[in-house]
Amino acid sequence: MINTPKGPLQGVRVVDLTTVMLGPFCTQILGEMGAEVIKIETPEGDVNRWTGESRSPGMSTGQLIKGRNKRSIILDLKVKKVRKVFEKLIQTADVFVHNIRPKAAKRLAIDYETIAELNPSIIYASATGFGETGPFADKPAYDDLIQGASGIASLFGKVTGIPRYVPSVMADKTTGLFLSNYISMALFHRERTGEGQKLHVPMYESFAAFVVSEHMQGQTFIPPTGPAGYTRMLTAHRKPYETKDGFICVVPYTQKHWVNFLTLTGRADLIKDPRFSNQTERTKNIDTLYEIVSDNMKSRSTNDWIIALSDADIPAGPMNSPEDLFECPHLKAVDMFPEIEHPTEGRIKHIKVPAAFSKTPGGLYHHSEKLGASTNAVLNELGFSNIEITELESLGAITPKK
Repeated sequence: MINTPKGPLQGVRVVDLTTVMLGPFCTQILGEMGAEVIKIETPEGDVNRWTGESRSPGMSTGQLIKGRNKRSIILDLKVKKVRKVFEKLIQTADVFVHNIRPKAAKRLAIDYETIAELNPSIIYASATGFGETGPFADKPAYDDLIQGASGIASLFGKVTGIPRYVPSVMADKTTGLFLSNYISMALFHRERTGEGQKLHVPMYESFAAFVVSEHMQGQTFIPPTGPAGYTRMLTAHRKPYETKDGFICVVPYTQKHWVNFLTLTGRADLIKDPRFSNQTERTKNIDTLYEIVSDNMKSRSTNDWIIALSDADIPAGPMNSPEDLFECPHLKAVDMFPEIEHPTEGRIKHIKVPAAFSKTPGGLYHHSEKLGASTNAVLNELGFSNIEITELESLGAITPKK
């Protein structure tokens, strides 16, 4: 399963000073695409190492996923003598990524001005809760807070009467995707011009843009022509529908889909109903229309409906649980979750790169490491002697905290 890195970012060195989910998810993607990612951790390690299921201390399932294709080194940046190690590492890097708030970054002397002086061509990428200007600039943020602030928790409330968070760290992962995309774009610009640059990706602004993309609606216009909120998303009947023996997901969307669905379910009389005759009117009356879908689904089994809807060319599929994904025939056929042998954690499931590149496929070429496993090797590569390394070890600056 371990491949020679062939991804499009082969030859790019990323110094990763991120923690938890947003940043590590971004650098996981960069690593899968061939970049050499050097993950700097404190002597305590990224908190992600200690969150969730694990077979051994510091090697949680989150670490096994987000730590793959990364070399783990320990550098306590609060120890003065570690600074020269960090500076040498930055001078060898193409990209520096962190998720430390602006004031703290300044105190640690990892602000853009300081880093660019060491390496003018570097891509300096930071991601924090909020932008670097504005009244929230230095406030802390976690996924739940951003889901609440961005409006997505409120949208749940509009549908169910009770606000709640999406049961996934969606704001973190979405922003991590933005961050990986923007880093790649900055690298492309540098490839053409030789120019390094600073980029900052704020969670709040990024996820707010993500959420309101379809929910702007009447608020798009000045003056507003109506409230925010996309009607189709906010009906209580937009959900997996109950069948005779379970649930099914059905999405009639186009004119053809609705004609076929209403014909299949014996409601062809509604095809010419002015409320449902075109996309604009269907959107206005989507609550009533989806209620009709819901009521009809109870008449047959899930499998019977999937066959009938497929024959009618209407998009439909099962409602899977996370456990079901590992048994899904399609995901099995594409080998989405291959089993691999981890050198310290034994047999585990891996998540393959979902994209397919014909010339530069990414993949797994470096297993997730124990905390600080690559520290000495990286320091040797940077030219530090064994005597210098021993001195830093004696200060507790490059070794795990016991």
